[in-house]
Amino acid sequence: MSLESSIQKFQKKKILVIGDIGIDEYVNGSVKRISPEAPVPVVEVESEEQRLGLATNVAQNIQSLGGVPVLVSIVGADYSGDQLRKLLKDANVSDEYLVTDTSRPTTRKIRVMSDHHHVVRVDFEQRKFLGTEVENKILQIVQRMIGDCDGVILQDYAKGVLSEKLSQEIIKIARARNKKVLVDPHRTTPIDYYRGADLMTPNAEEALILSGLPVDDLRGVSESYQEVGHALMKAIGSKQMVITRGKNGMSFFEGEKTEHVPTFAREVFDVTGAGDTVIAAMALAWCSGISLKESCLIANHAAGVVVGKVGCVPCSIDELKASFARS
Repeated sequence: MSLESSIQKFQKKKILVIGDIGIDEYVNGSVKRISPEAPVPVVEVESEEQRLGLATNVAQNIQSLGGVPVLVSIVGADYSGDQLRKLLKDANVSDEYLVTDTSRPTTRKIRVMSDHHHVVRVDFEQRKFLGTEVENKILQIVQRMIGDCDGVILQDYAKGVLSEKLSQEIIKIARARNKKVLVDPHRTTPIDYYRGADLMTPNAEEALILSGLPVDDLRGVSESYQEVGHALMKAIGSKQMVITRGKNGMSFFEGEKTEHVPTFAREVFDVTGAGDTVIAAMALAWCSGISLKESCLIANHAAGVVVGKVGCVPCSIDELKASFARS
């Protein structure tokens, strides 16, 4: 079956997405002078834009690829929370399963840019784990919705939504219902949080850190990739693992088998959000019964599309088909 035929299986597949969410705001302008107040550039603002970020970008990628995201997370009781809900509505992603947490602000990241170059980033966020009441509300939603879903994504940005207790409870619920769990991990989160998951998709840096192995780097060293990949599989008790490798594509591990998939990017403007696109496409493909190798190929094509754009922008099903046609 061709890749284009395979992605027809994505239609209406429901993927439960749980993790940290927020708004990515872009302030674009030009730099023509240095401030007289301090040795910093003055950005003359030409445009401003708000986009879905963090796990909301995973959700909008699932939607744009033909699936149905069931997004479960928290927002603050603030203006940014209202704006995030509006952005979700514009992207045809439901905000029905967002829990309001009055103890923290909605995460917002402002990127000030000039000619595609980042000048500075300003973060509004509070990194802390959820209170028991909010965590229980999330678990109740997961228990209620998981039966209708085809798979689960845990999208970890280490902002506090995915504690060890919540992650393990979700994995336990998913395993009881025979639902696959995919994890996009964070390099600062202990790997024990993810034990029991079916698949992780760390990038090379995250893989190296989470493995705990004394390997200097993973660039172009097949033996090291194999060692790190199998160490990660052992740590979470999984038979599969995917390590994304940027311009070098990705490596995937299935039992004792290791294979490498090339990148399909034509131009690279911004890698922001590429990992979100990878796990969205991987989940739709793998939870549709597509082989791990073909799922990796599809995900790599999708990532190749979004790195040619600036910021967190989803890959559409038509863009994915066009990438297949070019390869």
